[in-house]
Amino acid sequence: MESKWPMVKLEKVLELELRPEIVDVNKQYQFAGIKSFGKGVFKANLKNGFEIKSKKLFKIKKNDFMYMKIMAWEGAFGLVPEELDGLYVSGQFPTFIINQRMLLPKYIDYFFKMKRTWEEAARRSSGTNVRRRALHIENFLEIEIPLPPLEEQERIVARIEELLSRTKEARRLRAEAVREAEDVIDMELDKIFKTMNFEPKRLGDVTSKIGSGSTPKGGRANYPDSGVFFIRSLNIGMRKFQWKDIAFIHKSTHESMKSTHVYPNDVLLNITGASIGRVACAPIDIGEANVNQHVSIIRPLEMLDSRYLMYWLSTPETQKLITQKKKGATREALTKKQIEEFPTPLPPLETQCRIVAYLDSLQAKVDELKKLQKETEREMEELVPSILDKAFKGEM
Repeated sequence: MESKWPMVKLEKVLELELRPEIVDVNKQYQFAGIKSFGKGVFKANLKNGFEIKSKKLFKIKKNDFMYMKIMAWEGAFGLVPEELDGLYVSGQFPTFIINQRMLLPKYIDYFFKMKRTWEEAARRSSGTNVRRRALHIENFLEIEIPLPPLEEQERIVARIEELLSRTKEARRLRAEAVREAEDVIDMELDKIFKTMNFEPKRLGDVTSKIGSGSTPKGGRANYPDSGVFFIRSLNIGMRKFQWKDIAFIHKSTHESMKSTHVYPNDVLLNITGASIGRVACAPIDIGEANVNQHVSIIRPLEMLDSRYLMYWLSTPETQKLITQKKKGATREALTKKQIEEFPTPLPPLETQCRIVAYLDSLQAKVDELKKLQKETEREMEELVPSILDKAFKGEM
């Protein structure tokens, strides 16, 4: 690595410090772990002594620097924060005391958040299994770090944290804008449907089909890589069909599930679990498709517009009704009978279309904001490596 400061091997600034303890079968041990990609040390699982196979564990202390031998190539490095002082790790996590007369803990922590440093760790790792190559202690200590004076390290750390704080604030503001826009849609939905004077119709009377599917024998283990689209609850976002992670079933399986064939513009409602109430319309280009038991197909008659029904089902008032129905259900799932009884406001089709056009325009603006939010996330992710790279080259 090019730097205007002298490069020093880690063995000059770190000292291996292992604090072994014999495992007591009558004691509980709170473990720590390290996330990959420079995400740092975290509180892991709590184990009873009699569950632990190793004869000894190692205690970690605040400001220890540690890494995971077999995942160092993927950036599993970190500084022990104060709240994790006194936790335990296995022998796969070497810990080191930092010579703070030469090196600031936060300075080395940021150094090991760089992809360039992980790549150096990967080059020094060894083993036949590519994804479990081990970085042995002697090889780790051979890694070099640019070492400016402590005063300069303090300035660099402060500058990094200032810039990272700005990126974090940019993310927060964009995410807040998305949440506020989604709140606007909910408020508009609430206002539109609460001011309607049309007599509600029983949903079962204005639909030709309400029903959910099933999971083929063998479940996800038997899903082919292609075939007929198989829609699951994860594909139903709130007012948005999600193609990501779509599954497939064989054509023969699809034909054996004739009663749950999905058609374009069918309204799809999640009826179980944490995502209950999420609703979307099947895309017009869906082609052949089917659903599992967690998703209900609601197929409106001509007098009821599909997107109008989708918007009504997503209103705060209807979502509250769905939650109440769920609590009253034996298996915490909406039944066909419960859905059929939903009181649905039914204005003339022309009015429904005007409402849909207005809400579609609002939704399009929210979707654009979400797109910008994702772009911001990507930009921020790309900016962080650049900040760190310049910092350790002495260009900041």
